[in-house]
Amino acid sequence: MNALELLRVAFRAIRAHKLRSFLTLLGIIIGVSTIVGVVGIISGLNRYVAEKVIVLSPDVYILTRFGIIRSREAFIQALKRPPITWQEYERLNSGALQKAARVACGTGSSMAVDAGDKHLPDVIVAGVSPDFAEMFRLEFESGGFFGENEDSLPVAVIGANTKEELFPRVNPIGRTLLIRGLPFRVIGLMPKQGKSIGFNQDGRVYIPIQVYRRNFMPSNQSLEVYVKARGGVEGIEESLDELRAYMRAMRHTAFRDPDPFGVLTQESLQELWRQISAAAFILMVLVSGVSLGVGGIVIMNIMLVSVVERTPEIGIRRAIGARKKDIRRQFLLEAALLSLAGGLIGVLLGSAGAYLVKWLAGFPAQVTPGIILAGVALSTLVGLAAGFLPARRASNLLVIDAIRAE
Repeated sequence: MNALELLRVAFRAIRAHKLRSFLTLLGIIIGVSTIVGVVGIISGLNRYVAEKVIVLSPDVYILTRFGIIRSREAFIQALKRPPITWQEYERLNSGALQKAARVACGTGSSMAVDAGDKHLPDVIVAGVSPDFAEMFRLEFESGGFFGENEDSLPVAVIGANTKEELFPRVNPIGRTLLIRGLPFRVIGLMPKQGKSIGFNQDGRVYIPIQVYRRNFMPSNQSLEVYVKARGGVEGIEESLDELRAYMRAMRHTAFRDPDPFGVLTQESLQELWRQISAAAFILMVLVSGVSLGVGGIVIMNIMLVSVVERTPEIGIRRAIGARKKDIRRQFLLEAALLSLAGGLIGVLLGSAGAYLVKWLAGFPAQVTPGIILAGVALSTLVGLAAGFLPARRASNLLVIDAIRAE
């Protein structure tokens, strides 16, 4: 039998039992659609986190009180660390770090912000040094960031959402907003960047760190210190080593004791996200794999039933010249076509589901050609695996027994 004849016979067998064929596909459809949807969302999230959320340059790292916390015990230990103080920042920024090209700092908390009759009860107000904008690659729709000569002035840079809530349909530059009742003149507006996971980048207000310290900073609040390594990415390890040694010396840390501070780098943040997304991916693949496995078992069961039902047909085909491998190919092709159809439907539903989540919840999603091809290929492999035993059984039937079977 040639390939065209095999296809014709396979399609005829599938069409003969349309409802049974459709019900057979449900497990494959559910499994593939889940995998495509989840992988599409996770892929989009990975890209979004790398480009939008983790805004550190590769040669910039952050000295912080907590660092990356991976367990309850680590969190309890971090709570015991002393906060990073302004005096420590001044010593780090006084030229003590020879491997650092630039040092900046910042901190923040949630506060009420007002403008005229507009009121926002819960806005993140961050006090930062003038170098913060360059280190974190902030962009501006209008105006700009405050400079060294404005570090003690009551000026503010606002995000797009803050502007829409407090200054709708007007240019906010030069206007006044109140932070806990204190007036600040708006000098910069950042463009709309969208939401990231649990964090609204457009709902922030930046003010000079000296103003923040003077008016809003409690004595036990910790600073974050931002360090740009000298020599670019190649110099970050040496710069980190120098910072650790200097901080441990300032805090009189014993040789065998752990660092009394944390450090965040772009690589460590991306590695943490990769671990989180990989765990979610593995969990969803395992759940989807169960559905695919059930779908494969259903296909195998239906094909075994089909072998019994079509035993006389198989006998006649063998009697008129069909070879064993022709019978094997026929049943393998039927199983593969069933599974392929389920895979195609699953890809369409999974893609639609991923983009529906993106539209409803704002989650980034990207269903790439690679994801589509992987979904189709996986479903086809499941079909071939499920059809192997029925095809082997059909090809091994004795001709005489198959012809006289009732």
